[in-house]
Amino acid sequence: MVSFKNKRIIIVGGAGFVGSNLIHHLIQRECNSIWIIDNLLSSERENIPDDSRIHFTEGSIADDNILTKITDSYDFIFHLATYHGNQSSIHDPIADHDNNLYTTLKLFNYIKNYKNIKKIVYSAAGCATAEKTFNNAIATTEDAPISLRQDSPYSISKLVGEFYAVYFHSQNGLPVVRARFQNVYGPGEILGAGQWRGTPATIWRNVTPTFIYKALKSELLPVENKGLATRDFIFVDDICKGLIACALKGKSGDVYNIASGKEISIIQLANLINELTKNSAGIKLIPQREWDHSGRRFGSTQKTEQKLGFKSQTDFEEGLKKTIEWTKENFSMIEKNVKKHWHRL
Repeated sequence: MVSFKNKRIIIVGGAGFVGSNLIHHLIQRECNSIWIIDNLLSSERENIPDDSRIHFTEGSIADDNILTKITDSYDFIFHLATYHGNQSSIHDPIADHDNNLYTTLKLFNYIKNYKNIKKIVYSAAGCATAEKTFNNAIATTEDAPISLRQDSPYSISKLVGEFYAVYFHSQNGLPVVRARFQNVYGPGEILGAGQWRGTPATIWRNVTPTFIYKALKSELLPVENKGLATRDFIFVDDICKGLIACALKGKSGDVYNIASGKEISIIQLANLINELTKNSAGIKLIPQREWDHSGRRFGSTQKTEQKLGFKSQTDFEEGLKKTIEWTKENFSMIEKNVKKHWHRL
């Protein structure tokens, strides 16, 4: 295990699902100090481990009162903050811009001339670069053509964030590495986390935790468009290891898919979760979302394996079992966050 001993790290969005898991990995690697900056818009304070090496600031990285406290004394910055997610961004594109893109521009512009930062890892979105198709999918490579046709302001923001990463690297030598996420799942993703963001997607934030929660309550799993869509599901521990690989081995200015490389349909996901949870309620078929044209997709792992030596290790079924067990153990906390929004529905 590579050590981060004596390293100082900032995690923007560190109270979120991926960020809080990343903290555990960095602590295991003897990180000296971690500064978490998070406005808790889509996360919860209780996700942050209780450790003397962790300092937490509640607020946005776009806030000058916070931003100007970042000195050129940190070794790594993981920029994971985002406006979660597609449907929230469609409901309020301005909020998406403020929390998903403006944050990135403010951060990069402020630190553009810093000399001591070894790497800034930016969380990019694989959904924004994948072909919009329900036909046979091919693995999306890092150099795949980018379409102007995007399904949501979220995708647009994540892409423009990549443009800024490339720009500031080219213009100022800022050591940014772009880590393109696929569909992350695993322990620590809290349904209903954070503040109301205008739609029920505030609660039902991603398909895997939603299906697991409903299955444990013996409810029908809502499957859109017969479950024909496919995704590349990658376990959160693997995402964290991929982020660390980007920080340590990634080439500044470059981009890497953090993916499993496997294509799994939503109907397969639903059936497997029902099987693992012994949910006899089954599934409920519902129409396709009108805005969603991202049918079948999965990411290529070839470049990441060759350049970073990173490969996803967690078997999908084993990852789901771990996620189900975590959900059972934390069900009352999840239920509390789900129910706090019910009066808005």
